[in-house]
Amino acid sequence: MLFGYTTQANKLLLEGALPHQVDSALENFGMSMGPFRMLDLVGLDLGWRARKLSGTESPITAKINDALCDLDRYGQKNGKGFYNYVEGSRAPHPAPENEAIYEQVSKDNGFERREISDQEIIDRCILALVNEGAKILEEGVAQRSGDMDVVYINGYGFPIWRGGPMQYANMEGLDVISAKIDEFAKNDPEFWQKADLIGSLSEIKGRFGDAPAPEDRKPVSGFNKSSVAGNL
Repeated sequence: MLFGYTTQANKLLLEGALPHQVDSALENFGMSMGPFRMLDLVGLDLGWRARKLSGTESPITAKINDALCDLDRYGQKNGKGFYNYVEGSRAPHPAPENEAIYEQVSKDNGFERREISDQEIIDRCILALVNEGAKILEEGVAQRSGDMDVVYINGYGFPIWRGGPMQYANMEGLDVISAKIDEFAKNDPEFWQKADLIGSLSEIKGRFGDAPAPEDRKPVSGFNKSSVAGNL
């Protein structure tokens, strides 16, 4: 689920948003930490070094990350990443010197930068969580949507007062969620492959709690550890 969330954050950066705008929008939504602050905390160089060692081509969503690493901007560990940091402090400060990098990488990869609203940032990042969560329910990996909500509230800083990503979608209305995913899919059909569960529940004005019992869902065909490792 988290991979889709950060993928959308990185795509928003390619399309015209800036790290502090994305982080601010999601933190105002209630997330305890925005995705670019999180990436700086973890270290931008982890995936970059792995790709260098393996000779793997950078996915388009890692192009900006890798361009920063090429300039020795690894995150909090050396005081500069998506943000700048004062020695001894973890407080992020804007890094306007990075903006030329964002613009060049966007241009090199065929993106025309544009103004992006805070609402679009919230919708794309949070609905990426919801859509992947619905697929996890379909596959029977999780028994209940509430189980994922508990994990995201307690482990990933999702705002407790919103109930978790799946409950947030319930409250918004799955018909609304479904329509937004359809709209996003017009520009990015490869990423926005809507979970069948969202489509079927939206037609009956249902909620994730109305999903079939775990034993009635399609079985999981297998767990590919290598595919998870490749997304880190």
